[in-house]
Amino acid sequence: MKIYVMEQSGVEHTLEGVEGWRLMSVIRDSGLPIKAECGGACSCATCHVYVADEWLWRLFPASSEEIDQLDGAFEVQGNSRLSCQIILNEEMDGLRVTLAPGTEA
Repeated sequence: MKIYVMEQSGVEHTLEGVEGWRLMSVIRDSGLPIKAECGGACSCATCHVYVADEWLWRLFPASSEEIDQLDGAFEVQGNSRLSCQIILNEEMDGLRVTLAPGTEA
């Protein structure tokens, strides 16, 4: 599956998503500049992304734990999510996200 990730600088990358992997892991393992300090434990907000509006309804809703962590993130918007909480599946082929400010490695 293809995942499209826009860096903070505006450069877009096409990544190969793996079913069952966390979006954060795909982004980090591709070498893009994302801190992801907690490694996917939902205990920081350094993997904050903006999900393209057309994809928001396709994702599972954010948990209360994720919402609490987003409260500490920079420039939170209505389409903000933690990429460590997005588990990829084949229906996410074409997913588009943008790395949020404050997540730079």
